[in-house]
Amino acid sequence: MFSIDARDPTPLHAQLKWAIRVAVATGRLRTGDRLPTVRQMAVDLRVNANTVAKVYAELEQAGVLETRRGVGTFVRAAAEETAASHDERQRALSVLADRYLTEAADLGFTAAQAIQQLQTRREERETNGQ
Repeated sequence: MFSIDARDPTPLHAQLKWAIRVAVATGRLRTGDRLPTVRQMAVDLRVNANTVAKVYAELEQAGVLETRRGVGTFVRAAAEETAASHDERQRALSVLADRYLTEAADLGFTAAQAIQQLQTRREERETNGQ
């Protein structure tokens, strides 16, 4: 379900955290979906179980996941369904936009090119019914 690249300079835990967030944001993982156990995820990705446990803990603290003792780790309700205020979500979106534009610039793309890519991806998702 998830993939990470050991050759990528991005730390493994950051790659996994990003992959889970993307899966939730794109609807591949929905509210209430159960994630693999820490051990199973570690085996599947060939990483240390502590790495997966750290990611799960960070995403739980961020309100993305919830752990039910003895049952498993699940996707929590979407941000709009939680107590997070509109202003908090707007600030988080601004931070995300800044990070996206910065990383695109680091790759040699202009802001206009980065925005065009987002528009293209949005259109592709709408065409595919996502």
